[in-house]
Order: sequence, then C-alpha cells, then structure tokens
Amino acid sequence: MEKAKVYFSDLRTSPTSNLLDKMERLLKRAGIGQLPLQDSFTAIKIHFGEPGNLAYIRPNYAARMANLLRSFGAKPFLTDCNTLYSGRRSNAVEHLQSAMENGFNPISAQCQVIIADGVKGTDYREIPIDGEYCPTPKIGTAIADADIIISMNHFKGHEQTGFGGALKNLGMGCASVGGKLELHASSQPKIDTGNCIGCNICVKHCAHNAIHLNAERKAEIDYAKCVGCGQCVALCQHDAAVVSDWDTSERLNYKIAEYSAAVLKD
Repeated sequence: MEKAKVYFSDLRTSPTSNLLDKMERLLKRAGIGQLPLQDSFTAIKIHFGEPGNLAYIRPNYAARMANLLRSFGAKPFLTDCNTLYSGRRSNAVEHLQSAMENGFNPISAQCQVIIADGVKGTDYREIPIDGEYCPTPKIGTAIADADIIISMNHFKGHEQTGFGGALKNLGMGCASVGGKLELHASSQPKIDTGNCIGCNICVKHCAHNAIHLNAERKAEIDYAKCVGCGQCVALCQHDAAVVSDWDTSERLNYKIAEYSAAVLKD
C-alpha cells in the first residue's frame, strides 16, 4: 500500500486570492474531480461544535466545499452523528439547533444538514468487516447510505485518544450512539437504579429482550441476552442506563481504526 500524497497550503492571501479560493485550488490539485461525484450522495462529515465552543471549522469552508462538489454533479450534505455524552448534540433536535447557532444551515453552508443516526441516535447500519474488536461497526444510516464521504476535520485533543484528526472524525464521529458505546466501553451497559424511573422505554426498544422491570419497577439487564449495543443508553433520558467501564486508550484506537474501515467500505 503506497503512502497517500498530502497537500498543504499556507495562510497567505492577496486581493485576488482568499483562503477559500486556496482551499478550492488545493482540493482540485489533490484530485477531488477524479472522484465519481456525478449524481452521488456525498456526505461531508464535519463537527458542528458545541454552542459556546469556537473550535470548529467555519461554515464558509463547508459552503465552498459543497459548491465545489455540486459543480461536479454531486448531491452534498453536511452530517455528523449524535454524541454518547449528555449535551446539546446528544439528540438530533438539539444537535440541529446547535449546528444552526454555529452557522451551519442550508443558507450559510449551501447544502442540507442531516444528523446521520436519527433523532435519538438509534438509526444505524451494521457494516460487517470481520474486525478483531468490532466485527460489525454501527454506522449512522445517512453516512452508510452515502456513495462518497468527504472528511472535513480540525485537529483537536481528546481525553482517551490524545489527539484527533481524520481517523477520529470518521471512526468515532460516524458511529451511532450505540457504536460510540462500543468504542468507549469495555463491557455491557449497567443500570443506575437511583436514576431509573421505570418509564419502560428501554424495555420496549431492546431488540434482544434483555431488559425488564423488576418488582420495584426498576430496569434490570439480563446479561445472558445483552449484546452491548447501547440502545438503552441512547434512549434513556434519565441517565439510568449508563456505560459500565471505559476501555483502554490503546484498544480504543484500534476500534476507531476498525470503525474507519467500516465507514470507507464500498
């Protein structure tokens, strides 16, 4: 396998060449026009940023990317998956609102914004790759259904991976909420009975009949049936279904690589 060519641009501008122009020239030089973009659904995977946080790519760059892809006949859309942690990007309603507050909307970004794993993070495709740690990564449906994916990522820090770039943007960012649980956790979820209100939503939506309410109307997990998919963690609005134990940094990086392979498959 040959090393990929990497193209760089400096930040110098002139009255006739701004940074957006330079980005477009760099993309063309790198060969973006050689991709089979005509009539393709093209996912632009980007991090929309938490409100109040300024560490994200400016919407101007996303708009130029979308327009360039459209000029080659593509059908581009901006996308990301919901987060595992509780915040303003953990469900599609607040995620879209956060994206709009940070300037990502169909007017400024020149394309539609789609949350890839649905309203509650449960809309995903299982992609078989026969991985050592993740045999069938759970990838957000809109990303799995796309013909082409473009990674627009910024360089950032992460508590477990150290730093994050293209692989983290794809391997972690494209995972559904349940997929993110698989990435981070070393074991199956558990129930914090102090937070459980017996709403029964985890019981109704468990695809493996692994959860029931006990005599005290608290959720209980049958670990003989639980496959660790994280559906209960994604659906619980009361922080009762939670991650049990966090995985090691080394194994998390292996898992991110496997999830990246699943995103890029076909």
